Amino acid sequence: MVNQGLPGWSLVLTASLGNTLGSVVNWYLGRYLLKFQHKKWFYFKQSQIDKSQKWFNRYGKWSLLFAWLPVGGDVLTLIAGMLRINLATFILLVGVGKTVRYISVLYFAHLAQYILA
Repeated sequence: MVNQGLPGWSLVLTASLGNTLGSVVNWYLGRYLLKFQHKKWFYFKQSQIDKSQKWFNRYGKWSLLFAWLPVGGDVLTLIAGMLRINLATFILLVGVGKTVRYISVLYFAHLAQYILA
């Protein structure tokens, strides 16, 4: 049952903070990753970086609201670091997106509880 254990708001807060902090790690990785571009072991090709940066520039920093997506969300946060998006703006947008995600999960869990009861 959803009502057992911690209150819903504490679960949303904990999940949102933890997930946002994980995205901040990606932002820092992206910010310093390009220093190693010339290394043989560097994973990304210049064409991949250019394509990703072009896409991010097209949709802008507001695309960070979708950093919660399972596919592509981590890439967004890495690219934001590469493009040196302001960290405070980054945290705000990513945090809002992830918090709305967990509020939605909690809402639908409560809804399912009543439907299935």
